[in-house]
Amino acid sequence: MSWIAELAAWSMLAVGVLLFVAQMGALEIGFRTGRRYARGQSEHSEGAGVVVAGLLGLLAFVLALTLSFANNRFAERRMGSLAEANAIGTAWLRAKAVDHPHAVEIARLVEDYARVRSRFVQSSREPTSIEAANAQTNQLQSEIWGHLTGLVREQTTPLTIALMSALNDTFDSSTTERFAYAFTLPPQLFWLLIGMALLGMLALGFQLGLRGRPLRLLAGLLTATWTIVIISILDLAAPRLGSWRTSAIAYDWTIAGFQGGVTVPPLPSRPQ
Repeated sequence: MSWIAELAAWSMLAVGVLLFVAQMGALEIGFRTGRRYARGQSEHSEGAGVVVAGLLGLLAFVLALTLSFANNRFAERRMGSLAEANAIGTAWLRAKAVDHPHAVEIARLVEDYARVRSRFVQSSREPTSIEAANAQTNQLQSEIWGHLTGLVREQTTPLTIALMSALNDTFDSSTTERFAYAFTLPPQLFWLLIGMALLGMLALGFQLGLRGRPLRLLAGLLTATWTIVIISILDLAAPRLGSWRTSAIAYDWTIAGFQGGVTVPPLPSRPQ
């Protein structure tokens, strides 16, 4: 499946064209086989129609199954990004509320951490860029937790404990997001989908061959529809391929919130 991923990274349109041609080829093979098998008889076409209807119905079921799977994976990545961005913002605000040098350093590192996590979401499929983002994430987590350890040992207060909880949630969110990006469409499900599509077109072509009517225009329209649906499923399921990518706008909003820091306003004067 790696060569398909490489082709998809270059162009999802190329994958769609390849799949369309393969299905049309299966349809033509089925049609020619059906014509030779019929030999001028049509009594087999009714039974073949039942089989074709069953295969196409099963293909539609597999398409619905994989579409649901891909959509769930896309939703997990999207919601994971939002949850992580919110956790980073909460940790930064709590660090700003603590008056201690360690807390100041934690807030600064959290700002860098948000930018690294944004780069992770926007990284390409290249392993080097993903590994670099993960390495920077681990390094910043270690530095942040080191400063937190020093802070808690000096000030064990409800505020520092709340900061610890926020940072722990932030680090857990990064693991959740990393898992969501690593969990893609299983190869077995992908090949089942492709195999069902080719088998369905082969059976349809065989039925058309029994009847001696190719109906290539309508068959091509059906094949194009299947191809668009399959490519959309692959695009949704692949986190770093195609055009349907998880947006990093939630991280951008969080980073924008860091601008200006936190200013403690003076208390309003009370009337005498």
